[in-house]
Amino acid sequence: MSSKNAPNILLKKNISILVVILITSIGYAQTTTYNQFWNEFQFNRTINEKWSAELNLGAVYSSTESSPNIFEENTQRSIRGWGHYYLSPRWKLSAFLAYNYNKDVPEIGQFKSPEWRFATQGIYYFHKTGYTLSTRMRIELRHMRNQDESWENVLRYRQQIKYLKPINSKVLREGVVYAVTSDELYIKTGAKVTGESFFDRNRFNIGAGYLFTDDIQIELTYANEYLPRNSGNQIVNAASLTITFNNLFKNLNEKILHKNETSNDE
Repeated sequence: MSSKNAPNILLKKNISILVVILITSIGYAQTTTYNQFWNEFQFNRTINEKWSAELNLGAVYSSTESSPNIFEENTQRSIRGWGHYYLSPRWKLSAFLAYNYNKDVPEIGQFKSPEWRFATQGIYYFHKTGYTLSTRMRIELRHMRNQDESWENVLRYRQQIKYLKPINSKVLREGVVYAVTSDELYIKTGAKVTGESFFDRNRFNIGAGYLFTDDIQIELTYANEYLPRNSGNQIVNAASLTITFNNLFKNLNEKILHKNETSNDE
């Protein structure tokens, strides 16, 4: 098999796996539906041409079985630190360490369950004129406290396919609106805190984003998750808001220094 055909075969294999799991999941009974709001602030910092760092601050709000209010409960808060390595124009390798304060999460039974999470991932980009297609492979180790207040380890694998297309330009830059959609499959090891099922969930995402500048962008999407659980299957409909800042503090320092230099020259 030639190296030229390998990416296409990889993409077809990923699509086939996602389609099979999605069709299989339709057979499960849908028992409980939650409406949620997810928001995340992302701060990226370029170190050099090969390395970058990232900090994420997130929160999740959810309805409950007794209330349809999307902001009824602040179910989760999280902080996550990343390291990214750009192996080539097509490969991006990353790792992160995160802490999630799970306060009242429907997914795990609505009890307090602090979680430490470590993950490694690789993203392969199929760069095309006018759009970008990518596939992401991630392995997560979740160290979570269960309802008996003992800690469990859950190993989870995630496979995502993502399509991104600029609307009013061929490339992403200041003033550009883009459309984005993705589908992601989660499989995991069994544990008391997350259930014994091998299939964790399927997440479909669709929406749009806008670049205010080359370093500031906003993305608003709709997410649909299907979660099979021992206590009853769940469906999550979520509005997701992500605001991204690239080199925020570096840019602010440069503007302040430039302003001071201009004032001194007058």
